[in-house]
Amino acid sequence: MATITRAVDTVRSNSAFAVRVLAISLLVGFLMSTFWSAEFVDQEIGNSWSDSILGGDASEMEIGSVGLGFFYALVTGFAGTFTACNICAFSAIAPLAGEKRTVGKVLTPLLYLSAGLIAVAAIYGAIGAILGEGHLQLNQTRLGDPETGIRVRSLQSMAVFGSIGIIFILWGMMSIGLVRNPFAGVAARYPWARSVFMGALIGGFLIGRPFGLFRHMFEFAAATHNPAVGALSFVLQGLGNIIIMVVLFLFLVYGTGGRFERWLHAKPGRIQTVTATALIIGGTFFFTYWVPRLLARNGLFYWPFWDWDTLKLMFIRIPS
Repeated sequence: MATITRAVDTVRSNSAFAVRVLAISLLVGFLMSTFWSAEFVDQEIGNSWSDSILGGDASEMEIGSVGLGFFYALVTGFAGTFTACNICAFSAIAPLAGEKRTVGKVLTPLLYLSAGLIAVAAIYGAIGAILGEGHLQLNQTRLGDPETGIRVRSLQSMAVFGSIGIIFILWGMMSIGLVRNPFAGVAARYPWARSVFMGALIGGFLIGRPFGLFRHMFEFAAATHNPAVGALSFVLQGLGNIIIMVVLFLFLVYGTGGRFERWLHAKPGRIQTVTATALIIGGTFFFTYWVPRLLARNGLFYWPFWDWDTLKLMFIRIPS
């Protein structure tokens, strides 16, 4: 009887801990979306890095050749690492770390992640080039008022990032046992599938991306109407997006002399907790930033945001 009681107490304790992880992670993700400055990240990091590497105003640069287009895609992908449409790629570090057992096998999950990313990016890029300038993501039309109405392409951003955000949150909840994992059998049989799926989700960021330099690259690829050019351009953009994440991951594994690995495996359940925290924070940020905050920017309701000019908490609502 005592054994059963201890087992019940352990389950309750674990459940309470999982709920705390969920609550704290949701709060952190929400606060990130509240304090996030798209203007700073897009202009001071994304545009500035691109301008420096390309040697001119990247947003106005004429892409006169396929070779330059490919280089432009890689550079702007790298420069867009910290934009709101890509920052959650860093949530992949914890799941990647949880896949391997020795430092020597670190490249395996990275290769699988890259495979998933490349597959999605190549297919979408090829479709984008075939559809050309009429693609929804290049559409400038607004619904309702032509000046303040929500852009048609923003609906695609909302759908894509909102969906990925929900997937991240559910994945995190599965990691700590709050939600049953219906794919547990598949993951056990094909351990590489998790990395491929994560890579596919990161590749899916391109489907909703509104970043100005990305659209400029997209316009170049669409104008060629060449699916091979579109596919490779999007693949290079996607690979550029994960360069810093991969470098950080490799540093945590190799640069710390294995301490990061040992820390993850030091306690039972630590990998699951770190994975859940990273995914839920990233998923919450994606959902809240790209759904309610984006709707609020278009005058549909109020949403809190931090005004960095006045250093005050404000509420977004642009009157329509």
